[in-house]
Amino acid sequence: MSEEVYLRLREFFDRLPGGFPATESGVELKILKRYFTPEEAEMVMNLKPFPEPVSAIAERAGLSEEETADKLEHLAGRGCIFRVRLGDQVLYMAMSYLVGIYEFHIKDMDRELAELMHQYAPHLGEAWGKMKNKQNRVVPVESAVESVPSVADYDQIREMVKKQQDIAVADCICRVEMGLLGHPCERPLETCLEFGYAATYYIENGIGRRISVVECLEILDRAEEAGLVLYPSNTRELTNICCCCSCCCNELRNLRTYERPADHVLASFQARIDPALCAACGTCLERCQIESIKENPDYMEVDLDRCIGCGLCVSTCPNEAISMIPKENVPAPPANVLEMFGKLLEERGIALG
Repeated sequence: MSEEVYLRLREFFDRLPGGFPATESGVELKILKRYFTPEEAEMVMNLKPFPEPVSAIAERAGLSEEETADKLEHLAGRGCIFRVRLGDQVLYMAMSYLVGIYEFHIKDMDRELAELMHQYAPHLGEAWGKMKNKQNRVVPVESAVESVPSVADYDQIREMVKKQQDIAVADCICRVEMGLLGHPCERPLETCLEFGYAATYYIENGIGRRISVVECLEILDRAEEAGLVLYPSNTRELTNICCCCSCCCNELRNLRTYERPADHVLASFQARIDPALCAACGTCLERCQIESIKENPDYMEVDLDRCIGCGLCVSTCPNEAISMIPKENVPAPPANVLEMFGKLLEERGIALG
């Protein structure tokens, strides 16, 4: 009976924005069993991918509001669903496994869960690679686009941060995972940035700490210095910023295996190298996380099929031979997370409600 519950739960998660594809090995079911008891699984399947009051969920669950509220708060406190506070009202919603529950369990990550996720990540990556709409997008580091005449508001990450009131930072769960697997990363660990409702959730659940705008900008400075790709939510309203390296980040690691990574990310820019200015010093080779720089005898060259527009090569070029060029016909991101969720589900033929 319990196995049947997890099969239904797997199907439920696959109908959430991030998807949760089945595998021949059944590794995804092992992951679900780490997070949910059969009873908790039944409760979670009463939630929607948008915030709702307890009363609506209680009606579907066939339970009293008091009992439902207790169960939901227990699940939210454990990082298994998402909680939103609007004044005195508390709302709850189902979250995708990734981005969502996986990150919420940073404090629970151990060797077993790291191995399960490492096994499952390529299956998620394959599913995401086929999607036109994305949960995240790449934005260039600010120093790379300072001389670009016109940069959209949603690509000016530091200016977006300066407008935030609630900010939290947590350890990067991908680096924690790889460390547990025996591949520790030397790059900064505390780089997972959350904003607004997400920041409040992280702080209340003890998985992140509150920081100021000043400290957030300092973290972005360290991320650029360490060569980390800025990978925020694919929304005009800032929700989170992942600071990623391809040795640890599950998605960047998958992207590196593609022949044309540029086709599988959303980004407004790509890099270009001026052969007349390039001294072939190789600095950009070391900075590129996606192996998009070609080495020629006298100069370096950007492989546009691979460049994801992070700008890390621009900011450290000693000869200023690299510049960021806007891509054509790149749509603006959805306004907020719920609009982004709707686009993801619509592409897969699933109604948001």
